Amino acid sequence: MTSPAASAGAAGPCPVPMPAEPADFIREVLDRVGDKWVLLVIATLQNRTWRYSELRNAIPGISQRMLAVTLRKLVQDGLATRTAYPEVPPRVEYALTPLGASLLDVVCSLVGWAAAHHEEISEHRARSGLTVPVER
Repeated sequence: MTSPAASAGAAGPCPVPMPAEPADFIREVLDRVGDKWVLLVIATLQNRTWRYSELRNAIPGISQRMLAVTLRKLVQDGLATRTAYPEVPPRVEYALTPLGASLLDVVCSLVGWAAAHHEEISEHRARSGLTVPVER
């Protein structure tokens, strides 16, 4: 017996039809939006327009280089906008696009889940003896 998803051409674990042709691109997009820094930047951008320095101060542990790379990727994929103003000193602002805002429910759920369960996961790691170093 095949599931409705299988008969509709789904490929993968979700009951969403996923044609074989764009499968590589779908994996690429999931890799991009599943990145820890991308998740945190999108969650931070949710409420307003942010200046670069404000974002760097609002996201603990992110380096200047990683923030720049992450923002560049979000702009490239149409998930955020970058607006540069011809002022001295230069002012650059970032905001979510409607496409980026469409990820907020998923992103905030993931970030919230991680925040709610970090102690439990830390305990499991300690008991297993296989602690995973925190990347910075």
